[in-house]
Amino acid sequence: MSDDSVSRTPLRVAVIGGGISGMAATHRLIELARETNRPLNLVLYEAADRLGGVAETLRIGEYLVESGPDMFITNQPAAVQLCARLGLSDQLIPTDTTHRGSLVLRKGRPVRVPDGFMLLSPAKIWPVLTSPIFSPLGKLRMGLELFLPRKRGDDDESLASFVRRRFGTEALDRLIQPLVGGIYTADPEKLSLKATMSRFIDMEAQHRSLILASRRQAASDAKKPEFEGSGARYGLFTTLRDGLSVLFDRLQSVIAPECDLRLGTGVSSVSVNDDGTATVIAADGTSDVFDRVLLANRAPRAADVLDAGSSAAASSEVGQLANLLRQIHYASTAIVVSGHRLDDIEHPLDAFGLVIPEIERRRLLAVSFASRKFPGRAPDGHILLRTFVGGAMQAELLDRSDDEILSIVREELDAILGVRGKPDFARVCRYSNAMPQYHVGHCERVADIDKVAARIPQIELAGNAFTGVGIPDCIKSGEAAAERILRPDKPKKSDSIDEDAGRPQG
Repeated sequence: MSDDSVSRTPLRVAVIGGGISGMAATHRLIELARETNRPLNLVLYEAADRLGGVAETLRIGEYLVESGPDMFITNQPAAVQLCARLGLSDQLIPTDTTHRGSLVLRKGRPVRVPDGFMLLSPAKIWPVLTSPIFSPLGKLRMGLELFLPRKRGDDDESLASFVRRRFGTEALDRLIQPLVGGIYTADPEKLSLKATMSRFIDMEAQHRSLILASRRQAASDAKKPEFEGSGARYGLFTTLRDGLSVLFDRLQSVIAPECDLRLGTGVSSVSVNDDGTATVIAADGTSDVFDRVLLANRAPRAADVLDAGSSAAASSEVGQLANLLRQIHYASTAIVVSGHRLDDIEHPLDAFGLVIPEIERRRLLAVSFASRKFPGRAPDGHILLRTFVGGAMQAELLDRSDDEILSIVREELDAILGVRGKPDFARVCRYSNAMPQYHVGHCERVADIDKVAARIPQIELAGNAFTGVGIPDCIKSGEAAAERILRPDKPKKSDSIDEDAGRPQG
């Protein structure tokens, strides 16, 4: 058979999972098929009755509500570039400059995060010295970071260990743990620094002191408005004017005519066949054979479908891959979205949100003042709040009923921010096992997954379990997997973990 006849034979590809990664992968497969003039038989399986995964925009009265992520970072270009290719660039809007900054709870009272504090390190000395967040001894211990030596060796380290070593326990407990917890809903004692914020490892290696490195970086960024404020670099974030669902609706409008879109159809098993194909059996019992299967669902679920399709005669690589995927743990969370009259709230809410240290012993992780970040999210005189509950460190709260969670949130918002009166609406959005936990050793774990997956040509992997949890990371992961399918000369491996992999989406 000639090379030309092979290229004209339709490539049969299944994408399993219609979340952000799966949609990006499907869209990129369609683009590449057009660019290379390669016929493609494409099927997208999604167990839910809609695409988009955790991302969904709701209209509740006059409120525009994101029940999942509500923004994405722009210095990772995948999401911005995808919006451009879809004709949505003119709908991207930046965060409002009026209230940029973050609050942290200190002894029950919201306090502003010091200006220039870059998640793990201060870029400005005076705001830290004058901040009520830290005790005099805590400030002295942080200042000693200027004189500490570099770490020896390159072994992975937990975020908690790194912060204690450089800045002390108080800096971790009072500020850094809640800031990072707002991103990953994770336990800092287990969270891998290398897999989440590797740029701070580089800063230590290159500059010795993180404070010195942060000050030098801040000096070069001083004239850039996107770096104003405290906490996350809010000027680097964007969203779509009418909500993130605009992006996913546009994606679906491009995908649907070009593939067999099977909504409400989960997958029971994926079997790797000796002839180089793979068989997908759907939950409804239907069976199809494909040349390539792209698993874009959660790592434990991907492991389940691989195990279900394996047999005694199956290659050992499939079982190894499933076992490695199960080593990636997940946390659950709930977001309570609620609308309120500003007159019913005692606190001015003069920031983008509030993070809450574990040491405060409250029952909330964070509160995002969503309509302070972007216009058009709440009617005049009202505010939209997104309150986060659960995560790795308060998992037991997710066992409560919706009514119990709403009661907890009302009590906590009243005690912390003086939120009183009846809300315009309040709704619980649950995300069970939705946030992968990048525990110490995660980079090595992903490298092992890559090695095993490279020996199974029928299978590709994508999603937030590997190299980043943000929307741009998921898009990049899905598109890279699509490239490996239709451009097999490219290395079959996950993209390297980016130092901005976990920028907050809410």
